[in-house]
Formats: sequence, structure tokens, C-alpha cells
Amino acid sequence: MTTSKQIVRDAKQLFRMCLLDGRIDEARVRLAVQKVLQARRRGYLTMLRHFLRLLKIEYEQHAAKVESAAPLPTDLRARVQSGLESVYGPGLTALFTQNPMLIGGMRIKIGNDVYDNSVRSVLATLARRFGITNSN
Repeated sequence: MTTSKQIVRDAKQLFRMCLLDGRIDEARVRLAVQKVLQARRRGYLTMLRHFLRLLKIEYEQHAAKVESAAPLPTDLRARVQSGLESVYGPGLTALFTQNPMLIGGMRIKIGNDVYDNSVRSVLATLARRFGITNSN
């Protein structure tokens, strides 16, 4: 009988087997999932759920969501991209979006890291310091 701890260990091992030079190799992922589905071992769906969770975490760590109040010029986008790659490593993909609710500034989210230097967050911080509650 396969225990839940063993299933998690198997999912982690499957995840490590799909790494190539520290990055996820999509061909290996497809092949691994096909092999698991063909084998239909006890607990294989639970293992694939854990494996999917690990893949999502890995992809989020290599994807940046950059929000700004106004569209960013191409040269600024390139500088932001290169700055993020210098911190988080090469192969980082950046998605640039526009969010007028920020009023001004920029908000960057990579995995669990959030860098928020928008006017909205600064105003919210000031409001908290003065004890003003948000009535949204």
C-alpha cells in the first residue's frame, strides 16, 4: 500500500527527473506523465496532483507579472526585464500589463515576491499609519 508520504516523495522524484540544467524540460514532463498514466500505479492521480503543484511553483518562480498604470516604453521594459534577470537568473519571462488602479508607479510579482512601488500602495500605507480605514 502506498502512503501519502511515499506519494509526495515520488512526485518530488518525478519533478527532479524533469529538470534539465536547473530548468523544467517540457518534453520530459510529457513523457513522465504519459508513463505514469500508462502504469496506473496505486495513488497515481494523487501523485500527479502533487507533481502539478510542484510544476506550477517552478513556473511561477520564472515568470514575472509587471503591472503599471500607463503603458511602459520599450526601452524601460527592456531595462526592467534585464534587471529582473540579473536578480532571478536568465530565462525569466515577463508579462507587462496595464492597471490604471495603481495610479502611478509599478508593481512586480515573481512567485511569492511582490515589489509594489505604486502610488496606490504608498497612499494605503499612509492611510494605515494615520489610522484611516479603507472603505472600499
